[in-house]
This record gives sequence, C-alpha cells and structure tokens, in this order.
Amino acid sequence: MNQLSWYDASEEVKELLVLATDNWEDSSLSEQYINQALEKAGDNIDVLVGAYRFFFYKNKPELALKIAKKVLSIIQEKENLPLEWEQLQPILKERQKEESIRLYLNAYASQGYILAKMGEIEAAKLITERVQIIDENRESCATTVFEVLTKDPDEDDD
Repeated sequence: MNQLSWYDASEEVKELLVLATDNWEDSSLSEQYINQALEKAGDNIDVLVGAYRFFFYKNKPELALKIAKKVLSIIQEKENLPLEWEQLQPILKERQKEESIRLYLNAYASQGYILAKMGEIEAAKLITERVQIIDENRESCATTVFEVLTKDPDEDDD
C-alpha cells in the first residue's frame, strides 16, 4: 500500500483506489472501486482529485466535472474564498504557492479543460483565461487549453 502513502485516506480507501488502478482495463469494475472509495472517503480532497482525473480519462466528463466542482466548493469553504472572481483572483494570485490554492487552481483549470472537451467552448475559454493570468509558470493545463481554444484557424504553425 505504500504506493499511496502520501494519500490522506484510510487503508481501506487506498486499497479500493489500487484495485481501481489494477482493473483499469475493466471500466465497469474499476469505476465500482472508485465509487466505493468516494463513498468511504467522503470529502477527502486527495480522493476527489484522483476521482475527477479517473473519470476524465475514462471519458466520463460529466462525472469529472461534478467532482472537480465539489473540490472547488470544499476548498472555497475551507479557505473562506469569495465567490466573485474580481475578489477571488487577487487572493489566488497572492496565495498560489499554498497547497490548497494550487489544488483549487488545478481543479478550476481542469474544469475548463473538461468543459472544452464537452464542447462548452465559451465557458472553457473564460475559465482557462482566468487561470492562465494567475498561472504564469504554466503549472496547469489552462494556458495550453486557452491557446488551443483561441487560436486563429487560419494561422500557420510555421
């Protein structure tokens, strides 16, 4: 179990996550294990982040989006973050090195990426543009996704 030693979760939840990984090729079975882990872990951020990534790679964007939004909500409440972007942006920029804020920015960037995958281009552009302004070191996928979404199709890639 030490492959998940950094996870802040019970051994039972870790075992379920390992089973989900070990059974990756059997989507139905691996999804059962992820759902059991989610049920037992509650609002555990590590497990939630792993779950939205799992569902994203399993091509279940609706589930990935739902869980990414839950991560945002939990961190927003825990860190007492404002809801309005104009008030939130300077806080995120100032505190972006903090673990919980990095997780927030990654979940928000992932939300933009998921929305793009779902064809919700304008919402995806808005989110990825917001994150790219904060994420000057390109630590998330936001800048790349924003560039792809806003690239002029007539431009050459020379």
